[in-house]
Amino acid sequence: MIKHKRALGGALALAIAIGVTVGALPGNSAFAGTETKTTAVWSANTSGDLRLRDLLHRLTTVDGGPGALVEVRNRHDSTALTSGVANATSQVPMRGDSRFRIGSMTKPFVATVVLQLVGEHRVALDAPVERYLPGVVRGQGHDGRKITVRQLLQHSSGLPDYLDYLNPQQILADPLAHQGTRDLVNLALAHPPTFEKPGSEWHYSNTNYLLAGMLIEKVTGHPYDKEIRRRIITPLGLHDTSVPGEDTAIPGPHPRGYVRPGEDAPLMDLTVINPSIAGASGEMISSASDLNRFLGALVRGRLLRPAQLNAMMKARPTGSDDGRAYGLGLESRPLPCGGLYWGHGGDIFGFQTAGGATVDGRQATVMVNLDPGGTDAQDADMKAAVETGLCEGRPAHPQ
Repeated sequence: MIKHKRALGGALALAIAIGVTVGALPGNSAFAGTETKTTAVWSANTSGDLRLRDLLHRLTTVDGGPGALVEVRNRHDSTALTSGVANATSQVPMRGDSRFRIGSMTKPFVATVVLQLVGEHRVALDAPVERYLPGVVRGQGHDGRKITVRQLLQHSSGLPDYLDYLNPQQILADPLAHQGTRDLVNLALAHPPTFEKPGSEWHYSNTNYLLAGMLIEKVTGHPYDKEIRRRIITPLGLHDTSVPGEDTAIPGPHPRGYVRPGEDAPLMDLTVINPSIAGASGEMISSASDLNRFLGALVRGRLLRPAQLNAMMKARPTGSDDGRAYGLGLESRPLPCGGLYWGHGGDIFGFQTAGGATVDGRQATVMVNLDPGGTDAQDADMKAAVETGLCEGRPAHPQ
């Protein structure tokens, strides 16, 4: 999972730090109690159930999340477990089939579309961004003639993260406001690069993926969301997955999304936001089941040709102590039971998500409806839930 406080939750945390009043935010109670009725508690008999249940319990008690869910899938079956509530007011239980905002887990979808275009010889990975977006990347030492498409997807461009320069007061005062993609890119480009030579270092920046979304539109003539639907969502039958654009609602059964502005502060509801603030860097909505299906199809070669999948999985170290490495919109981590898994994490107001898949057919996705505001252990417990699901979900007879 990527957690560099480069998500929208980080903007809220900054706002709280500088004393912004957020108690009267629009949407805090307007939709309270609108979840559909909960289904029966989901259960299964895999050996990892007890460990997963313990981790979900920690996420919703020790770590402070209202609710949490995890789905684990292998080639033969799937297991969904839940803990806590979808709605802190009505106490409606969390549903295993819930939809939620996935934040930066949007990035693998965007990178997959770009790499499909590479496979169609419509984009070259090592071509300069300038070829596709002439004149866009300019100013303050930025030059689109020296930054490649590959560097955008791998966060080695040196472009600053636009989220570092947003005015959090404005976001919190009007979370339903439209945010223009080009305006957000220009906000980042008004500041110097994070390092001088593109490709020489690694620095996570959401600006890279705003530009990747713009590139898709320039090359195909269609907005990136239409290409994601046509190339990924429809072929895989991802019925819970959408690219909302300006739609502020989460369709279908879903939990409320909460933030906690201080250690002892009450929860605040930020379910209803205009996702244009995230755009191609993090606006999508999905479910654990759909994310597992997508990640499984991706790493097993159903969405990309071998050359492009190899390029996606050619990862570079991020400097993380746990061995995390970042490819093209996809990161790898070592599994405690051996081998690697591939996935991503996502943080956006109200929701934190993490998911991963192995090439032998195992997937796991976990979600908590709280971000920011959990304890320091929330990240570690989410990572542990994904890794437990992947290790305990190992097929008895690998093929």
